[in-house]
Amino acid sequence: MNTRCRVKTLSVMAALFIVMFVSRAAGVPAGEPLLPNLESAGQREARLAWWREARFGLFIHWGPASVNGTEISWSRRGHPHDHPGLESVPAEVYDALYQRFNPVKFDADAWMQLARDAGMKYVVFITKHHDGFSMWPTKLRPEYSIAATPFQRDICREMADAAHKHGLKLGWYYSTRDWTHPDYLAGDNRKYDAFYRAQVCELLSNYGRVDMLWFDHVAGNWRDYDFQDLFNSLYRLQPGILVNDRAARFIRETQDKPAPDLASLVRGDFDTPEQRIGKFQNDRPWESCVTMTECKDGGGWSYRPDGRTRTFEECLRMLASCASGDGNLLLNVGPTPSGEILAEQAAVLRKLGAWLAQYGESIYGTRGGPFRNGEWGGATYKDKAIYLHVFRWNGDHLKLPPLKARLLKATALTGGDVTAEQGRKALQLRLAPAQQDQIDTVIKLELDAPAADEFRNGQPLAVAE
Repeated sequence: MNTRCRVKTLSVMAALFIVMFVSRAAGVPAGEPLLPNLESAGQREARLAWWREARFGLFIHWGPASVNGTEISWSRRGHPHDHPGLESVPAEVYDALYQRFNPVKFDADAWMQLARDAGMKYVVFITKHHDGFSMWPTKLRPEYSIAATPFQRDICREMADAAHKHGLKLGWYYSTRDWTHPDYLAGDNRKYDAFYRAQVCELLSNYGRVDMLWFDHVAGNWRDYDFQDLFNSLYRLQPGILVNDRAARFIRETQDKPAPDLASLVRGDFDTPEQRIGKFQNDRPWESCVTMTECKDGGGWSYRPDGRTRTFEECLRMLASCASGDGNLLLNVGPTPSGEILAEQAAVLRKLGAWLAQYGESIYGTRGGPFRNGEWGGATYKDKAIYLHVFRWNGDHLKLPPLKARLLKATALTGGDVTAEQGRKALQLRLAPAQQDQIDTVIKLELDAPAADEFRNGQPLAVAE
């Protein structure tokens, strides 16, 4: 364990000391500008390069709530300091579920192999959700952590080791909200603020390389948190780490406002549209997080036997829509109480992997555009190639805006003989209906100039629906 982050007691003063010690490491003043503030645009893109290349990741929501088969955190009645919703389990029942959490069939290696089989390039694992339960043996609140369950094994350790073994980038999800911690938003919140920053320090110190930190919302006011010190710790412990946009995304209007530099810092590296596909956006990275389980109440993040597994067609189109919008897809599974990923979800994931093994060149390492995506489908590009993902044809016909570059070749990667007619007013493609893929017809257009030059004033070309 990193000695700068060693927590020897459960006292709040110990947590405060650790956070202060980390933030003052190497003799650097607390107020010194951080890496993201000093980066050039090129340096920032270099740090994001692997993430843009990846396009597809696995989100895993799991914890004692799976024992009940109800929504993680949200099914607990009486959410403190927050808005209600999906409450169905008495607090005293929910808070005791960890005593029955014993996932004897959990196999992190099998999970990460499945992610690889699905063509995913990174994983984001829930270390602590809003209910405050820690999926690692934290030194700061061991009585409500995996150490207090019948299982006892350090799940985060096994996840990290398996991700590293299989060549997957590792991300930790951490909820700043904590509905069961006695100090959460109590008084000036100083005790809880020190606690959660020290927990984040544990996660970034004890598990090798961590590539992403995925926060999830806060409540209260800006003055209740030392975000500057938090980010100091993040970048010193894991240089090059990517952070999402929720470290300081308040769920309600705050009484105070941050300084502009701090507001910019906590925006992180990418946006996170939830349970929807993000709009076309190529001026700031984004990642849609969507559940494989669809529930009528909008949940489905954790194990929900009352939910429906999204089909291969739905998941593939979500992936293509994210990539063509210049974003990533973080597809979520909720493992069972015994520690297994549902067979029907694993089957969909493997089918996605088989598709990517054939057509991954149209997803990995591409950027969205130059045509604006929509119900018709979308486009990705790389160098002098454009990849069309066509969901809907007009009979045998697809009409697109004209290109400035000369079209050298058009190939239907999913099969069939496509014809392309390039004119001053339109690019017209034809493919017999019998040869069109009913889910996603992938067509590669090879140009005599970079596809990036086709944007108009930085905007993608509008396609008539």
